[in-house]
Amino acid sequence: MSKDLRINDEIRVRDVRLVGEEGEQLGIMTARDALNLAIEKSLDLVEIAPTAKPPVCKLMDYGKYKYEQAKRDKEARKKQKSMEIKEVKLRPNIEDHDFETKARNAQRFLQDGDKVKVTIMFRGREVTHPELGRALCIRLAEFCKAECAVEREPKLEGRNMIMILASTKHD
Repeated sequence: MSKDLRINDEIRVRDVRLVGEEGEQLGIMTARDALNLAIEKSLDLVEIAPTAKPPVCKLMDYGKYKYEQAKRDKEARKKQKSMEIKEVKLRPNIEDHDFETKARNAQRFLQDGDKVKVTIMFRGREVTHPELGRALCIRLAEFCKAECAVEREPKLEGRNMIMILASTKHD
């Protein structure tokens, strides 16, 4: 607060409640006196509650405060787990070994805490047999049942059947 507080474009000095560096109450004084005290102590005068009667200002090292706030925010972001949707694409006439490889990949994604979108792609006349795709989705859900819950049942959308599995792993 390097200049006086402005109200209706006229410069007016008003009273503020001042809080010290350690949180102690320094009482009510004019804004000019509070600013002089801040300059004397080589600190910043920061208005923390402008709507209070009288407004509350605090003496603090604002640069240090911003630095510590940024550090806390960074630490909070580090602890946050971002969840992604991973996709596993299958065909209705997939061989057993290929299915198991895809299923293990889905299992690994679920163990990492991600969701898995299972897509069964139909080509040509395969789309006339959606029950094969549904059976494949159910087989995959059974394979991964320890790590997942079915969030969205298998549904045919155009030439693709889509099912979404959500991880049941809790951090």
